[in-house]
Amino acid sequence: MPINPLLSEREQHERIADAGARVVVSGPLDGAPVDGVAGITGDDVAVVLYSSGTTGSPKRIELTHAGLRLNAEYVAYDALQLRKDDVLFGSAPLAHVFAMTGCMNAALAARACLALVERFEPHAALDLIEHGHVTVFMGVPAMCVALLATGRGAPLRLAHIGGAPLAVETLHAFEERFGTTVLEGYGMTEVGGMATSNHAGRERKPGTVGTPAAGGEVRIESDGTGEVLLLSPTIMRGHDGWLATGDVGYVDDDGYLHLVDRKKDVILRGGYSVYPREIEEVLFAHPHVYEAVVVGVPDERLGEEVVALVVPADPACDPVELQAYARERVAAYAYPRRVVLVDDFPRSATGKILRREIDREALRTRT
Repeated sequence: MPINPLLSEREQHERIADAGARVVVSGPLDGAPVDGVAGITGDDVAVVLYSSGTTGSPKRIELTHAGLRLNAEYVAYDALQLRKDDVLFGSAPLAHVFAMTGCMNAALAARACLALVERFEPHAALDLIEHGHVTVFMGVPAMCVALLATGRGAPLRLAHIGGAPLAVETLHAFEERFGTTVLEGYGMTEVGGMATSNHAGRERKPGTVGTPAAGGEVRIESDGTGEVLLLSPTIMRGHDGWLATGDVGYVDDDGYLHLVDRKKDVILRGGYSVYPREIEEVLFAHPHVYEAVVVGVPDERLGEEVVALVVPADPACDPVELQAYARERVAAYAYPRRVVLVDDFPRSATGKILRREIDREALRTRT
């Protein structure tokens, strides 16, 4: 059970106790080599992980040897078509499924190299990409935004982005700056990594997260919620049948999955459903916006009101102008009634924005 060192001491202890670990290793592993390895089957548990906690309390997830191998080989051979001479950039903690499967295990499967950094910092990351001759960038949208903000670039063969929605505007800017092709994907700890992806060597659709991975299937819940359901041979032990993801989306005629939003993040304003990601895409296109998050704030009359939190790209960023900009481009019920400028957002260890930690009550009374 790998543990992210960025977790608090309390969080680490909770996971260790829940997993029933008998041995805890906090330093280098030294000792004489052993003859052979323990006998296992594909159905045996290889790793115990815990969900990142972005939508609630972390839960225990047991992944099997067969599932992890299938997912890693799919990433290496089918999705990314990695080569032995590739060098992958990895900055997400290896205790996270994205880095474990998509970076470490996929690099091992392809016999490629993995360039690691202890913690992501954009200028240091670019130095490593240049001096380490990195060919494949593996990251999350927040890293793309930070790298673009440096004004620097470096040639890359390929980039694979997952972990959170990637604004189409950011995708195109990253491709232009780094002279590469960006493949957006979608994964979950519960399936051991990749669930869907745009694929190297095939038609890709910017703004989508591609087609099913590793022999999996995708369908949309028919109860009107639009929730994405996954069926995968790499799914966690103990779960049978379709997995409810908590994400809202749709599958187009070509089989590509479009993610609309998190089911829990949908804002219900006066009887209308407002999808934050749609508003965020609009705000991202504004030249004065560095990052944007749209949330629902409690409202006595409407149930929820739409509020946009924006990290400015420059001092000229004006909340009134941004509100008018969004109002011209989205439905009358969906544009943000308030735009609040902030320095940053609460984030997980992988840079994912933790929406549930944004204080909505404080925003309701903020002027």
